[in-house]
Amino acid sequence: MNLADLSTTTVINVLGLSNKYGFTDLEVSISAYLQGRLETDTACVIYDAANLYMLEDLASSCLDFLDRNARDILRHEQFLGLSQSSLVRLVRRDSFYAPEVEIFATVRQWISANPGCSVDLVASAVRFTIVPLSELLSVVRDSALLSPDALLDAIQRQALAVDSDLPHRGALWRSDENVATLRHGAEVLRGEMKTALLDGDTTSYDLDRGYARHPIVEGTEGIVVKLGKPFIINTIKLLLWDKDLRCYSYYVEVSTNDKDWIRVVDYSAFLCRSTQILHFPQRVVTYVRVVGVHNTVNSVFHLVSLECCYSKSPPRVQDGIIVPTENVATMSRGATVPEGVSRNRDTLLNGDTQRYDWDSGYTCHQLGSGSIVVQLPQPYLLGSMRMLLWDCDDRTYSYYIQTSRDGVDYAVVADRTRTACRSWQHLAFPATPVVFIKIVGTHNSANEVFHVVHLECPSLAARSPNSSSSDESQCGEVEDVTPGLPVLPP
Repeated sequence: MNLADLSTTTVINVLGLSNKYGFTDLEVSISAYLQGRLETDTACVIYDAANLYMLEDLASSCLDFLDRNARDILRHEQFLGLSQSSLVRLVRRDSFYAPEVEIFATVRQWISANPGCSVDLVASAVRFTIVPLSELLSVVRDSALLSPDALLDAIQRQALAVDSDLPHRGALWRSDENVATLRHGAEVLRGEMKTALLDGDTTSYDLDRGYARHPIVEGTEGIVVKLGKPFIINTIKLLLWDKDLRCYSYYVEVSTNDKDWIRVVDYSAFLCRSTQILHFPQRVVTYVRVVGVHNTVNSVFHLVSLECCYSKSPPRVQDGIIVPTENVATMSRGATVPEGVSRNRDTLLNGDTQRYDWDSGYTCHQLGSGSIVVQLPQPYLLGSMRMLLWDCDDRTYSYYIQTSRDGVDYAVVADRTRTACRSWQHLAFPATPVVFIKIVGTHNSANEVFHVVHLECPSLAARSPNSSSSDESQCGEVEDVTPGLPVLPP
């Protein structure tokens, strides 16, 4: 049977029969077919059938389509044929985005077309507190759908509530699609050199161009972006200017009206650099404000790009800081090694735990002088680390590890100065926000240099590492990221 040769009504009838008689494979196939045939003319009928036959995957696809085409769906005659349960489920969604007065007008038509429905239940799906006051006093009041007391209650809640506390609707776009683009109608309202921020170019920037900025002064409004319409988002990505080693501190606020601001991320006490991936509980957002409070080089905050999106699988966040489950001490995540000696800058963070020998594959510092420092691009809430000490012979090391938010005030999270350690080190400690990790060697049973092959955080101890290696790697020219510290062989 070729479903494409059948009308949508016939296909839905076949779906009903397959559901009734338990033809599961046929039911799944028809559901998949209908998901690919969603159009404005058919979406309501398919959605109703999915609810009737309890086909949640199909219903979810229908709801996503109805959300993205809400205004067209409201104008379509098939909307009036929805069952009461389907209608209420749809209209109660935060992501069913259309002007609330239009939703009210169509719901009113549905009530008239479906006598015997529960008027109170259906009307409760409409968010009267976000209907403009002028419309409440005209369109809603004239409909007589709300009692005078209910109408006054809606007016009172609207008048007394902070706008960010009202139950706004917002467009929910595809997962991880950036909606802060010119194509989606976004614009930069405040900040200097506005044109570069949303142009999508994250490579062609230098000292003079390719970024937006604002002076770091008290009372600044920062950089403000207005999205093309209210969107439901839970992720913001920033690229801070990173052509040198400077770091920034900042916070991010969001708003629905450019007046009442909610701070979703506050990294004022942290030193951050380069790419910032920020997650927070999903909200309806129309305005985004980024305010820099510190720059380690001068008094200007520079922002190369800003993206906003909704992520279906965000990481866990505690107190505004990501709790990672994957290693974040990698070059691809933006981590750097500002202090330490190695033949290649990324040796400590490249994930290679096998190809190291007497001459290469490790990062080191001389005992009693300096340390090895790893800087993460943004704070992460860490409670563990794992480190591979150079172990091509039977030597042992002693060391301690400190962490810091700002590179100035450090706290010890692991002290193994009185322990003879070798090879893999798993370190667990109370979870703490971390930007900087300082590894300080205090003893080497063979010589006066401390050598680390690999660092990861959090610890991925569940993976069984192969800590020994006989592979030989070619020696390259040593890159000393700590001037004046000589490279010593193991």
